[in-house]
Amino acid sequence: MRILVVEDEVRLAEYVKKGLSENGYVVDLAHDGIDGKHLAIEGEYDLLILDVMLPGIDGFGVLQQVRERKDTPVLMLTARDKVEDRVQGLKSGADDYLVKPFAFSELLARIEALLRRRVGRALQPVTTLRLADLEVDLARRKATRAGKRLDLTPKEFTLLTLLLRRQGEVLSRTVLAEQVWDMHFDSETNVIDVAVRRLRAKLDEEFDKPLLHTVRGMGYVLELRD
Repeated sequence: MRILVVEDEVRLAEYVKKGLSENGYVVDLAHDGIDGKHLAIEGEYDLLILDVMLPGIDGFGVLQQVRERKDTPVLMLTARDKVEDRVQGLKSGADDYLVKPFAFSELLARIEALLRRRVGRALQPVTTLRLADLEVDLARRKATRAGKRLDLTPKEFTLLTLLLRRQGEVLSRTVLAEQVWDMHFDSETNVIDVAVRRLRAKLDEEFDKPLLHTVRGMGYVLELRD
């Protein structure tokens, strides 16, 4: 499931992204209404989390333009708690409205409810990811292979989780830099290559079949090959 968070409070946006990523979602961020509108309309998302008070275009304006083109579920997330604000959001096409400050558990529950409604079936939150004998427990932040615990740093765990969620898909260094390090890729830095090399040493070196592969000139992929 892919979620777009449009929120100009950077720390809050990063907090939401971190929490949702740990619960198995792929999350993109936008910090103003113009970028948010573009991503929401041009991208393919299962849910939008949209603040009201945004620079460029406010949340109601973004919502209106999205609703002219798409029926993606929208959760308004805002500090504006007056009844008329909530009514305006819902009448403009929002599916739910959550006021700041909020508990992350409530945000997660509302997201699951909206996605459940959209697909028309019970949506079980993703807590475990698997590939062959590799297993990642998202709730306990634990990774094992063939029953052996992998001693991963927080960044290595995040990198492995991203690769595992998108197993079989070649991920470029740019994607890894943005999703794991929240930075634009600089061709002069080797931080991605070093991190992948260290992860591969822990993930593959003691086992018969490698899972983490380099695709020359393109990036990296996590998959089981014959």
